[in-house]
Amino acid sequence: MSALSVKDLSVTFQGGSKGFTAVRGVSFEVAAGETFGLIGPSGCGKTTVLRAIAGLNTNWQGEISVSGAQLVPGQKIVGSMREDIQMVFQDPYSSLHPRHHIARILGEPLSIRRIPNVTERVHAALDQVGLQAAVAQRYPHQLSGGQRQRVAIARALLLKPSFLLLDEPTSALDVSVQAGILNLLNDLKASHGMTFILVSHDPGVVAHMCDRVAMMAKGSVEHILDRTALSLQA
Repeated sequence: MSALSVKDLSVTFQGGSKGFTAVRGVSFEVAAGETFGLIGPSGCGKTTVLRAIAGLNTNWQGEISVSGAQLVPGQKIVGSMREDIQMVFQDPYSSLHPRHHIARILGEPLSIRRIPNVTERVHAALDQVGLQAAVAQRYPHQLSGGQRQRVAIARALLLKPSFLLLDEPTSALDVSVQAGILNLLNDLKASHGMTFILVSHDPGVVAHMCDRVAMMAKGSVEHILDRTALSLQA
């Protein structure tokens, strides 16, 4: 059984007199522990696919199955599956509340679920991503772009997900910082046994991270490449 199965996924956005189909008939499967990439030019539908899997966009048709459990179009993801699927967004600054210090940003998901030892868990999560405990008392604007993205990754890891969805996780960062974040993600994946779905337009990033990749254009998957074919194109 695949860890993730997407079959004939279509997403149409309604606006004006007619809708716009951003994703049409997308199908792929991802094995447990795999890093699977979605790559293509801007506007090809790759982030729309990711947001459907994450439950952020429920207006889709087709089939999405996560660890054998079916997602339902039009319904939000709830329960343990909500904790099992976490997402890291493209812009770490916009995804972190600017008026909350890092301790609150990371601690709220734990407090809501009545998980004990919040402070200790927050400090442990920061340590996992290479940040000192003192960062917990800072605000997002007091951190560098790379540090903010590490905080975003720490937040995603706090609920111990099986699936981490990565939407252009390094595109907003300086080139000098990108390699460190990508290596961190690979290390965390190996230590936690997670499955990654990575969206990118950068062939170099995908070649560094992915076992297989779906090449997308105009809302559809054109073909799927394995690591050998991908290395030849990078």
